[in-house]
Order: sequence, then structure tokens, then C-alpha cells
Amino acid sequence: MVQIDIFSDTICPWCLIGKRRLEAALAMRPDLEVQIRWRTFQLNPNMPAEGMERSAYLNLKFGGAENAKMIYDRIRGAGAEDGIDFAFEAIGRTPNTLKSHRLIRWAADKEAQTALVEALFQAYFFRGEDIGDDSVLLAAAKTAGLNETEAEAFLKSDALLAEASEEDRQARALGIDGVPCFIFNGRHAVAGAQPPKALAEMLDIAKQEMEAPAEA
Repeated sequence: MVQIDIFSDTICPWCLIGKRRLEAALAMRPDLEVQIRWRTFQLNPNMPAEGMERSAYLNLKFGGAENAKMIYDRIRGAGAEDGIDFAFEAIGRTPNTLKSHRLIRWAADKEAQTALVEALFQAYFFRGEDIGDDSVLLAAAKTAGLNETEAEAFLKSDALLAEASEEDRQARALGIDGVPCFIFNGRHAVAGAQPPKALAEMLDIAKQEMEAPAEA
């Protein structure tokens, strides 16, 4: 089984594009068994816990709405090629994403990580919801098939807070400074939302390496 670790952030539009392209690559290799693990990376690790009003964030990050529009128009165009209709104009608040990363880590043992990541992406990029808000996170957990009562209890605790924060720190220590970043079998890293063909080729390399000892 090929292991794919994906460092991403839940407010990163390129990460959603990368997810769609990986899905396309996997569709090219329908007989390949893979295990996907979503890893923590925060684009804005110093974001206040309550998040930030969107226009203030755009001013701080990009120097104003006009510069941001140029950047997001390019992302919107890239997303359209993969069937993604970003609704950036609907986003009213840029959240701190640590809670969402904690919830994703919690979902790992329940085999619901990928479903939860998708639900969070849809909430943020398609409906402009604040994924730093507990009610939004719980709705995403329910959509992913997780127990809402258990998810609520988890979010009220500090469970996995240190682990998620440490994973983010480790990613930077490894030299990861942007996402998505795909790591195949813990050995081969591919940065950015690469085309499906390139990701499929990496899947082939990872599969061949796994089979090589048995063949030898």
C-alpha cells in the first residue's frame, strides 16, 4: 500500500486544487491501494485565535483588496480547470486553523480524515463559512460521518493541541514552507498542486519501490 502524507492548510485554495488533482491521479491508477494521512500546516501560524476580519487580513497579507483580487483571480482560473467554483467573495472572516487541524487529527483513527478535509474545504471555499467556529466545525464533522457529540466534547478539550502544533513546527523544520506538499512513502516530496499526470508518475515510483524487494 502506498502511503501519502499531505501537508496542507484548511484555508489554502491550492490545497483544494491539489486534492482534486490527486483524486484525478488516483483515478488513473484504480487498482493501486493507498493510505492518505493529512498533516498540519498553518499558513498563518500567528493568526489570533478568534481569526481576523477578511478585509483586514487581505490588507495585511497582500497590501489591499486590489492586489488580493489579482492573486485570487488567478487561483479561481486554476480551480475552474479542475471543476472548482471558488466563492472567495463569500468569505467574511479568515480563521485561525488550529482547531480544524486538531479535528482532522482526531478523525484519523475513525478513517474520516479525507471526508472531513473535503467538508471543511466546501464550508470555507464554497459557502464562506468561518471554519474556526465550533458550530461550523461540528457541521463539517457530521457531514464527514463523525459523531457530533463526541466531536463537540473533543473541541471543548485541549486534546491533540500540542500534537497539531508540533506537527506544524516539524513541517517547517523539514523545509516545508508552502502547501500542499505530498510525501510518498515517507521518501519523495512533491510541492505544490502538481498536474494529475505528475502525481500519477509519483504513485508509480512509490509502487515500484515497494515491489522491488519482493522481486529481488
